[in-house]
Amino acid sequence: MLNSLIAGGITVSGFLICIFAAIALGILNALVFTYKTRHTSSLAMSLAILPAAVTLVIMLVNGNVGAGVAVAGAFALVRFRSVPGTAKEIAGIFISMAIGLACGMGYVVLAAIFFAVMAAFVMVLSTVRFGENKSRAKQLKVTIPENLDYDGLFDDLFAKYLDSCELERIKTTNMGTLYELTYDVALKNDGESKNFLDELRCRNGNLTIALGRLADKETAM
Repeated sequence: MLNSLIAGGITVSGFLICIFAAIALGILNALVFTYKTRHTSSLAMSLAILPAAVTLVIMLVNGNVGAGVAVAGAFALVRFRSVPGTAKEIAGIFISMAIGLACGMGYVVLAAIFFAVMAAFVMVLSTVRFGENKSRAKQLKVTIPENLDYDGLFDDLFAKYLDSCELERIKTTNMGTLYELTYDVALKNDGESKNFLDELRCRNGNLTIALGRLADKETAM
């Protein structure tokens, strides 16, 4: 059952079985890695198409000395994505590549088993929100006029409404007439966010204030 379908050579029937199996598994893999996740349509298409493309590449070089070089080059293609991806997206692309490699060598059943195990694993991790930051951390951006000294300007408000606060970045805006201060903060009580913002507005001259989710600091490969 786990033997290669093309061990004795590539046939039309073996080729079609491998290609269609790669396409089916690629589509299923795309559905798994885009489930309840922000993604682009190009990512979903890439995850669906990659297994079939890799299948043909491996079939063409199967048994040649250049097979190892071809495999290395195929995996290197992951680095040529135009849009920075999260670690989960990169993992999805590698799984698509692995499915394509298995199908390309004729191990269709093995590819299906591998996909089933990895899909179940990913779905379980997503369901239990494995590794998710469950803290109340948020990002606060406050704009102030250039004539205000930001050192200690909001300390009393931060002590009143926040459990923690860290100044992450300072940058000038509007031709240098304004400062934008970016903080990583954790509110003591989410229900008091409006009162907190209202008091900040009184302090910064009613300029722009933004309070939102703290973005995950993931490094794209």
